[in-house]
Amino acid sequence: MDHSTSLLRLIFLALGAALVLLVVRSALHLPRGIDTPTTSLLDAAAAAGSSSCTRFAPWGCRQGGRTKPKPKPPSHETDVPRHPLDPLTVGEINRARELLRAHPPFASSPSSLFVHSLALDEPEKAAVLAWRKGADPLPPRRAVAVVRFRGEASVLAVDLAGGAVAPLPVPASGYPTMTMDEQVSLCSAPLADPAFNATVRRRGVRLSDVACLPISLGWYGPTEENRRLIKVQCFSAEGTANFYMRPIEGLTVLVDMDTGEVIHISDRGAGIPIPAAANTDYRYAGHMQEEGDPAAASNGAGLGFQKVRAPSMEPAASGPGVELVDGHTVRWGGWELHLKADARAGMVVSRARVQDPRTGARREVLYKGMASELFVPYMDPSEAWYFKTYMDAGEYGFGLQAMPLVPLNDCPRHARYLDGVFAAADGRPYVRENMICVFERYAGDVAWRHSESPITGMDIRESRPKVTLVARMVASVANYDYIVDWEFQMDGLIRIKARDNEDMHGTLLSENVIGVIHDHFVTFRLDMDVDGADNSFVRVDMARQETGPGESPRRSYLKATRRVARSEKEAQVRLMLYEPAEFHVVNPAKKTRVGNPVGYKIVPAGTAASLLDPEDPPQKRGAFTNNQIWVTPYNKSEEWAGGLFVYQSKGEDTLATWADRDRPIENRDLVLWYTLGFHHIPCQEDFPIMPTVSSGFDLKPVNFFESNPILKQRPTKEEDLPVCAAATSA
Repeated sequence: MDHSTSLLRLIFLALGAALVLLVVRSALHLPRGIDTPTTSLLDAAAAAGSSSCTRFAPWGCRQGGRTKPKPKPPSHETDVPRHPLDPLTVGEINRARELLRAHPPFASSPSSLFVHSLALDEPEKAAVLAWRKGADPLPPRRAVAVVRFRGEASVLAVDLAGGAVAPLPVPASGYPTMTMDEQVSLCSAPLADPAFNATVRRRGVRLSDVACLPISLGWYGPTEENRRLIKVQCFSAEGTANFYMRPIEGLTVLVDMDTGEVIHISDRGAGIPIPAAANTDYRYAGHMQEEGDPAAASNGAGLGFQKVRAPSMEPAASGPGVELVDGHTVRWGGWELHLKADARAGMVVSRARVQDPRTGARREVLYKGMASELFVPYMDPSEAWYFKTYMDAGEYGFGLQAMPLVPLNDCPRHARYLDGVFAAADGRPYVRENMICVFERYAGDVAWRHSESPITGMDIRESRPKVTLVARMVASVANYDYIVDWEFQMDGLIRIKARDNEDMHGTLLSENVIGVIHDHFVTFRLDMDVDGADNSFVRVDMARQETGPGESPRRSYLKATRRVARSEKEAQVRLMLYEPAEFHVVNPAKKTRVGNPVGYKIVPAGTAASLLDPEDPPQKRGAFTNNQIWVTPYNKSEEWAGGLFVYQSKGEDTLATWADRDRPIENRDLVLWYTLGFHHIPCQEDFPIMPTVSSGFDLKPVNFFESNPILKQRPTKEEDLPVCAAATSA
């Protein structure tokens, strides 16, 4: 009896300890899955006794019995800022939290204070440009906080050293970005309503299998004002992790975000069957267990596509490699830039400078670049779909949705990683581990080449490999995965790419699964400083020129005409295939030795345009997609293309509104805005997870250098390649 009692006590103590650990973990707001172990290809190869070490499969190149223990995640508790643009540290977030909770009227009820955003209030541009590491102290550190207290939103400047808290202007409409805490809690809000539960049961779905998502509802008139509202739609997770493929179609729940109260239940899909779970799983392990699948029968080795492995992108032993200095400054191949995570933008690139091969000096190109807003309108006007016009950065937080990157798959073996440090709703800091990776990439491309024809009698063959620097992040926004790359080439080109993966549910993709047509727009804010802050925007129009009678055997040729934009409206661009043009940002005060103004040009791609009516409520809110290119004068407060408060906003504080002022932009500090656009008509290959769709645009030097900046790049030789030794058995 005594032994049984002792055993029971031991069991209860163990359960109690597990519960306490769970509570502590929740209180610390640790990112979900941050400590989930993963098996690397290295470990798999070693376990199989692999000796497949080749130049292109270096994961087989390891010493037998050598296993690296998983490194302990960094706490960042002792981090200090080392650069004026470094993000807030753990200590600074805690300091800001203390000051906010002590500030009247918040001090009267600190538990009623909710932090929606807490980020560095970046110093004035002149102070950042003047700062010199080792010679100057950091400019005063300040934070800007967006908070809600008893239903009222405030924007506050927080002096971290002096302790002062001062109010800043609040937008006329809209609400702040949702916190992760409330996004999670809203998923379960409908389950507290008996009427909702009864509706789900009538659909034949067990409540234990219900998975719900909060969906921003846009703005469609006065009935939706004066309270924060959200719509929740649900799915059946029975038999699959990919529950997006099993929607409880037509069931939409309107919820008060502040109280959690279910206001209205719309159920217009009682006759619509829930799609089956079969063939919806996207996980590798699940597919290897499927009976009758030739891929599964071959254990992943029979079909052609399964034999391919990612080739090594390991840098050459004598190559420059990637330097990560003071946690946020990246140096590589003549480039130097500052890189950080941001809760709203995701990844921010600042102070991008490239080395001039003639003088050795680093020259300014880009002061700050980031994804400013994403707009995803669906094209179904029905009750259950019309409101789905997401703005992922301003409503959900693009950076808040960033997930830890998967080594060897999201990023190559030699990648360096940066964490994000954000504030939870209660103001406490938490870490998003491995949010950004930085790596050197060689993908088999050629940087430049030339061979002489045999008719010249000269045996000359010159070629150079294209090696680039990549900074990457991935945001998983519900059923979308956005992969954003900033790629820097040694010839001075910057390529910004956005790629989309998603789960689909409009075209008939599978039994009872419809993929609805929709658009994706990603608007980038690019604060260009080409060889200095004062720049001009030049449009170079190309048009057909007719030849005169007897002038030439040719009847026509192409003529380029340069036009400098004097104001914002003159710089607004809607791309047209048969009215081609180039778009340059130049420094009129800096010229090459032959007299051309130094500059960069934007090379558009991903040029889909919005076809919605300009007066359609979603398009009024997403009016920043009315043009592919905008140019505005630098204004520190104009960072978010959809406005500071996007949620339920009416669209009166957008890029389109600012640019309508038609301010002067010639020879000024300019901000260039570019919108990548995709029309997506779903097809069967998108089911259950679509292959990645990619597009991007370039910022390319135009008369920036005196000549080809990589002409003297050293060719790669045999001795530059890594040497592999076959794995030895233990």
